[in-house]
Amino acid sequence: MAACSVEELLAKAEQEEAEKLRSISVQKELELEFDVGNLLACDKNRIESRDFREQRKEDFLRALARDNTQLLINELWKLPTERVGEVIVAKLPEQSTRLPREKPPPKRRPPTKWEQFAKLKGIQKKKKTNLVWDDAAKEWRRRWGYKRANDNTKDWMIEVPQTADPNEDQFAQRNKAKKERVAKNELNRLRNIARAHKIKTPGVGLLPKAQQSKDELAKAVSVAQTSTASVGRFQDRLPKEKPPRNSGKRRKFLPLIGDFSSEKQRQLELLKSMSSKTPRLDITRAVNTQMREEDREEAAARRRKGAGGKGAGGKGRKGSTPAKGKGRGAGGKGGKAGGGKRRGKAGKH
Repeated sequence: MAACSVEELLAKAEQEEAEKLRSISVQKELELEFDVGNLLACDKNRIESRDFREQRKEDFLRALARDNTQLLINELWKLPTERVGEVIVAKLPEQSTRLPREKPPPKRRPPTKWEQFAKLKGIQKKKKTNLVWDDAAKEWRRRWGYKRANDNTKDWMIEVPQTADPNEDQFAQRNKAKKERVAKNELNRLRNIARAHKIKTPGVGLLPKAQQSKDELAKAVSVAQTSTASVGRFQDRLPKEKPPRNSGKRRKFLPLIGDFSSEKQRQLELLKSMSSKTPRLDITRAVNTQMREEDREEAAARRRKGAGGKGAGGKGRKGSTPAKGKGRGAGGKGGKAGGGKRRGKAGKH
């Protein structure tokens, strides 16, 4: 038994070694279809159900995957190769199988405001060269960036304009103008992004526009008044200035320390309303609702009654009585049918 067991162990070891060192040549009834550009191999050979049942499923599928992978690697070695450093690289051909995308294709970027204007006016974009001639250095330099041509920031003296203050620092004015240009460009960029995503830009203060509307000016004034430390409570107002609209109310939070009797009462009322089966009735609200309904019905009845009286009477004619008073009776102007109270002096006979 011992010799038999040793022979079985040796046979098993040889079989495992043979499994590891399988041949690179794999025989198939039908050749596989390869798309080497996608590293794809399609096996159309029929799977024998008997072999699938006799062997274990995992072993059968592992052996099948190993053979197909070996055939795909054999196809890769048929491609032209080159050595990059210490690695041999194969050049993959073009893909022949169109694979579906994981995500939808990106949407086309909507045009900016300037692009829309240029398209409307027929302005064609002209590509500028990167190098321009620098008259001071007498050489070709870059148009933008470090060591650019005609760089005015390196000037040690600036001519003061005739309309400017002679004591004003022109270097500081130049830096301020540049910061304003950069800020304006950044604002336009953010506006283009908001317009592309259909997002409304916040209208805080006065935005740089050609003309401001009345509502925008009023909103800017309101924001400026409430931007103080007291939130505009002690801010002076104009004589005929109207209070701001939609100013909002501050939230009031309950104190964390102190008398907890009110909090206890609120919690008890909440538990009582939750545990009661019948809904809680607000007597005052119900009475007010009923009174408003009755007043509405009475007003509707009076309107109907007044409409009926006007239709029956209309403008009155002169009465048959000889009295010539200025009152609103049957003989006066436009009185109700049936006569009203006489006002004024009695008529002359």
